[in-house]
Amino acid sequence: MEKKLTIQGRGAFAGVVEGEALVCPESIQGWAGVDDRNGRIIERGHSQEGQCIDGKILVLPCSKGSNGWSSHFHSAAVEGFKPAGWLFTRIDSRAGVAAAVLKIPTICDFSDVDPCQVIHTGDWIRMDGATGVVEITPKEARS
Repeated sequence: MEKKLTIQGRGAFAGVVEGEALVCPESIQGWAGVDDRNGRIIERGHSQEGQCIDGKILVLPCSKGSNGWSSHFHSAAVEGFKPAGWLFTRIDSRAGVAAAVLKIPTICDFSDVDPCQVIHTGDWIRMDGATGVVEITPKEARS
């Protein structure tokens, strides 16, 4: 029997997607954070260094770095590597621009829970960017 957890945020960009979570509690810097050519996290010392963002539900506290943050994710997307969805503890202008330009379902502003704390890399996520509903199936429940 599957054990699911549902959390509620604010829908920021509509769309229903499912995918495996990639949790980055320290976010990912824009410049030198993601390799535009292969979608891998290259930020030195990052907890997910070497992991590919393609098709993942990225779970981040917010964006990180300069205003060019969204352009690095856009460059990776042009090469065919982009997240399926974004969950932000809190959204900022860099993350908002990236969500809109890349048309990636996005949920943010979780009032009673920090998604970086309750979601773990490898959990299966179903998210609805219009309603803000996030369903989490823990990795161990899927095994």
